[in-house]
Amino acid sequence: MITVGCAGFAVPATRYFKEYLFVEVQETHLAVPGPGTVRRWRREAPKGFEFALLGPREIGQEGFRAGKVVENALKILSEVAAELESQTAVFVAPPDFVSGRGNKAALREFLPMVRHHFERVVFDVSASWDPGEADEIAEECGTLSVRDPLATGLSKRSVAYYRLPGPAGHKSRYEDPAIERLAEIAAGGLAQTATYVFTNVDMFADAKRFKRAMHL
Repeated sequence: MITVGCAGFAVPATRYFKEYLFVEVQETHLAVPGPGTVRRWRREAPKGFEFALLGPREIGQEGFRAGKVVENALKILSEVAAELESQTAVFVAPPDFVSGRGNKAALREFLPMVRHHFERVVFDVSASWDPGEADEIAEECGTLSVRDPLATGLSKRSVAYYRLPGPAGHKSRYEDPAIERLAEIAAGGLAQTATYVFTNVDMFADAKRFKRAMHL
């Protein structure tokens, strides 16, 4: 089973809801979306639509280490999740969160703690991390680690979460050969329950082309 969506509403929400059944809400990374906005999203979303929430930036800035800042950020995130009936939280590590003993230990403490708040917890570390090692930590903690399938292939796990950051960063778009290659890779993981999230500037159109290539 494959789910496709974007990192945020790249187009007005009413138009977005006609094309996708999943979105990774970006507003929760920097601030709290207004209650009116949250209620409108929930009201306008079609049946079966899933909201994932991007974790507050300060959690990564704290190195995923427990304390008042992280505790308060998780509380606020949980309140938005309750309004949106969201079961998924995605935490993106800052670039300086390198692969080292201390940071790995912090993740091993942080991730199980977040499982008390969310059914599905996803973390995205920088490309300096070995994807297999990140997968091991995720499996240990009952969570998921992010991969870019075009860069590092598919996860071997039965449930996977993929983010597509653009071939040359956020402001780049995927050309047709890259979308075709992504579809080939994804076809090799059809036994997985996989979520593909496009995060680049042309994400709405690129994700749409990927859906077409996968006959979704």
